Amino acid sequence: MGTFSRAFKEEAEELLLDLESALLDLAESPDDPELIDRVFRSLHTIKGSGGMFGFEEVVAFTHEFESVLDRVRDGDLPVTQELIRTTLQACDLIRGLIDGRGDLSADVADTVGTLKSLCPPVEGADAGTWRRSDGPLVTYRIEFQPMADIFTFGANLLSLLNELREMGDCVIKARTGGIPSLEHIASQQCYIGWEIRLTTDCSLNEIRDVFIFVEDRCALTIERTGEERRIEDDRPGYAQSRAGDHPVEPTLRQEGTASIRVAAEKLDALVDLVSELVTTQASLSQRTSLQTDPKMTAIAETVERLTDELRDRTIRLRMVPIRTLYVRFRRMVHDLADALGKSVDLHTAGDETELDKTVIERLNEPLVHLIRNCIDHGIEPPDYRVALGKPAKGRLHLSAEHAGHNVLIRVADDGAGLDPAIIREKALAAGLMDADDDPGESEIFSFIFAPGFSTKTEASPVSGRGVGMDVVKESVERLRGAITISSRKGEGTTITLKLPLTLAIIDGLLVAAGAQQYVIPLATVESCMELTPAACRGGRGRQLLNIREALIPYVRLRDLFRVAGDPPAVEEVVIVRLSNVRVGFVIDQIVGEYQTVIKSIGRLYRDARAFSGATILADGTVALILDPHRLTEIAENDEGRRFREEKL
Repeated sequence: MGTFSRAFKEEAEELLLDLESALLDLAESPDDPELIDRVFRSLHTIKGSGGMFGFEEVVAFTHEFESVLDRVRDGDLPVTQELIRTTLQACDLIRGLIDGRGDLSADVADTVGTLKSLCPPVEGADAGTWRRSDGPLVTYRIEFQPMADIFTFGANLLSLLNELREMGDCVIKARTGGIPSLEHIASQQCYIGWEIRLTTDCSLNEIRDVFIFVEDRCALTIERTGEERRIEDDRPGYAQSRAGDHPVEPTLRQEGTASIRVAAEKLDALVDLVSELVTTQASLSQRTSLQTDPKMTAIAETVERLTDELRDRTIRLRMVPIRTLYVRFRRMVHDLADALGKSVDLHTAGDETELDKTVIERLNEPLVHLIRNCIDHGIEPPDYRVALGKPAKGRLHLSAEHAGHNVLIRVADDGAGLDPAIIREKALAAGLMDADDDPGESEIFSFIFAPGFSTKTEASPVSGRGVGMDVVKESVERLRGAITISSRKGEGTTITLKLPLTLAIIDGLLVAAGAQQYVIPLATVESCMELTPAACRGGRGRQLLNIREALIPYVRLRDLFRVAGDPPAVEEVVIVRLSNVRVGFVIDQIVGEYQTVIKSIGRLYRDARAFSGATILADGTVALILDPHRLTEIAENDEGRRFREEKL
């Protein structure tokens, strides 16, 4: 795929998401002219750019799409649920045509037929006429001078001029004074400008929309004939071209902040290089600390400062706002609620909250599962909600906020909530707990993450087969995150995901157990202290610490990893907070904080569940990065097994 075609497909997907969002907003506010204009801008840009890159089927289909929306803008066609449903289907077809999903001609014909059936005939309009309304005809004089390099951006100027012809009585005159002699002509350069006289009932904005995809690569003026006032203001940074003049090369003036698209693989390669630089810089700083040369120390400190700044800026390049996920969910919520016969409002907060692009990409699947469960399991049908005294329309709320080095994402609904009694009964039947166990409410709620667990008696096309919530938990933990549930029966459920800002480089606490060193993510660390005999307690096979009258379970890394040799006379314990619980990890020594560049430990060690990765230390040795959540699970399973064996 060519560079420009790939860029078009990426931009088209963004435009389609914005188009879908605008259509859903239009369903709520059908008389909002700004929303209708927003729909037109997105659709017209897709049409114009599609023609430039040879997507003729897209151009033809969007033209029919535009004709229907034009009737909406003129007030001839009301915005109905059927219209919104059909236009959303049209968005799917445009996406399929751009992606090349086989022969869609039959689907396109059906959708065009449905769109046309929604439009009442225009009285007095003859077949083939370009007039769309009985409004006054206005004649415009248009001067269009493309930049010489416009063809290198994939522009199809013939398609643009043909679109102007479709708008009315159009006379086009080419200005050829700028064509050089044959030996100086470059095949990729544009030397011609155009003077156009257009008589139409279209508005000035509609005419400008034709040039929307090339407006930053040309000099353009549009004015009504018979009026000295220029309708379109002279924009700074563009040379204006007059009739009879030679074509003028427009001079672009940079104002504000420009942005460029960068391929994801290039950004990933940059992050990898910076990661290697961080490791090398740590080695340099360690070696320099062993010397007494003040000049070398100063150089090492400067390199460290520059490396830190480069690392931070590179990581920020990978950060993208979570709204890129939110816009995808609006359509999904609309379609799913419609399929289930429910009415749901989606509200979002924290749209500008940024996360690592890798986290954003991997979040899509678990959030889809959560949203589907909220709508299917949680939010009740409209009649049932009204009988309960609730609004007929359910509410689904997505929010995101920064919390230190983490981001908290909440998915909340105002539906039926979770019933602890039903979950307990299902957990007993599934063998997840014993009859004499007395778990707390949060522990009961955690059973829904067990594989195959479901509270539904019958499966629906959406959910109820016990597949999904275990996938959510596994996906979140793979991102080194945690998931918690809070719920009140009859009032709703809130699911909170706690995720790291980035997966590339983290702040870690370097610790040792025997000869091996490990890294504990610093974001989870609450405190560190010496392990004293007075603080240790035991009971029911559990090892507990008494910290300020609070009992905290702890795990000895030496025991867990079967480290040979005797422990030091004085051991240390690192207290980490996992969701709403605290756990202690007993180690031999705390080495100190360490800027950790995360490396994959490879497929060979995929069953080593206690570790989330590895890092290379300044001396070239490898330290494993501990996964506190998995470590706690492993320790609990080991203790539970020992406890059961002791009872037998």
